[in-house]
Amino acid sequence: MEGTDGAAARAQEGESEAFRDLVERHSDRVFRLAFRMTGNAHDAEDVVQETFLRAYRALSRFDARADFATWVHRIAVNCAIDVLRARKRRGEFRRADDAGGLEPDALPSRNPGPEADALRAETRRGVETALGTLSAKERAAFVLRHFEQMSVEEIARTLQVGSGAVKQSVFRAVRKLRRELAPQERPA
Repeated sequence: MEGTDGAAARAQEGESEAFRDLVERHSDRVFRLAFRMTGNAHDAEDVVQETFLRAYRALSRFDARADFATWVHRIAVNCAIDVLRARKRRGEFRRADDAGGLEPDALPSRNPGPEADALRAETRRGVETALGTLSAKERAAFVLRHFEQMSVEEIARTLQVGSGAVKQSVFRAVRKLRRELAPQERPA
């Protein structure tokens, strides 16, 4: 089985099956990234389609020395940021899908039951709301770092910014999320 670099080179030469192979190899990861950034499966599907459409159109400009995954992630982040900015312009905030949330299995329950399910759902809604307070760049950096487990250097390459900017964005995101998710004092 050849790596994505070989498939990318063949796709650049016009082999449509090679590009289809790249889509199949990367679409799940691109969807997860898009879903975590947009919080909505419909928007994530749109981001995946737009990502691979843009990648196909720009394939001739892809540098074969670069990593295809990093390149396609950069395109996906930009597409997701476009969706988030369009929402903001329209004054719209979409909640994550009821069927999944941002991370369906992120909070496994030791005590399954309706109370645990309700707590998980409440926590998920809190995280989704808190993520909505982040700027598009902060959200991208946070998602790539904490959900996609990318290194600061990988994120810098993906977002085409310096490592210092990545660290600052992740730090600001974490600080905002902590502030949003801090337990509210309730009157006794």
